[in-house]
Amino acid sequence: MDAGELLGIEPLELRFPFELKKQISCSLQLSNKTDEHVCFKVKTTNPKKYCVRPNTGIVRPRSTCDIIVTMQAQKDAPADMQCRDKFLVQSVVAGSVTTVKDITSEMFTKESGNHAEEFKLRVVLVPPPKPPSPVREGSEESSPRASLSENGALSSSEKAASLALISKLTDEKNSVIQLNNKLSQELEFLRRESGRKRGRGFSPVFVALMAVVGIILGYFLKK
Repeated sequence: MDAGELLGIEPLELRFPFELKKQISCSLQLSNKTDEHVCFKVKTTNPKKYCVRPNTGIVRPRSTCDIIVTMQAQKDAPADMQCRDKFLVQSVVAGSVTTVKDITSEMFTKESGNHAEEFKLRVVLVPPPKPPSPVREGSEESSPRASLSENGALSSSEKAASLALISKLTDEKNSVIQLNNKLSQELEFLRRESGRKRGRGFSPVFVALMAVVGIILGYFLKK
């Protein structure tokens, strides 16, 4: 932010995201650097093309004033997106002026004897922001919403398939639980029988059965 001793200006150039046949606006902020009231006036080299609100005003001590500059809709784009339009911000200590109605053009001239300042702003046209990428065809098929109907509910065929899958998984789970219980009982029986015959160690039959049980359980758990 910089300009003069009276007012700070932000930004130092007016940047418009240019689009044909569309009204575009940008903002300008004036900051009073002094402990006095400061009057300002904003001019442009092309007043029919731009609207400045407010174009005159009073900035209170150590405060700011926001200005909106609007470019009217344009039918043609300038060559190479270069714009020659300029803005001029004039400022002067308010003195005895207390209302905006009291501000005159003569206040900002050298002949008035006032300490007036001027700062020029150039206009810069920039490309508009790019629109979001369109959704590719077929992408909906891979999305979680693809299985939903227009009202957000599953179709009858999809419901039937889901219920069949749930039933199948439930049956497999119950089968694994029953098999596990049965094998646990048989292992407990073999452990007791082996303990009676031998004080230590396990019989080859018991070891082989343990291996078979591990393979079966691993198969069902992976499934």
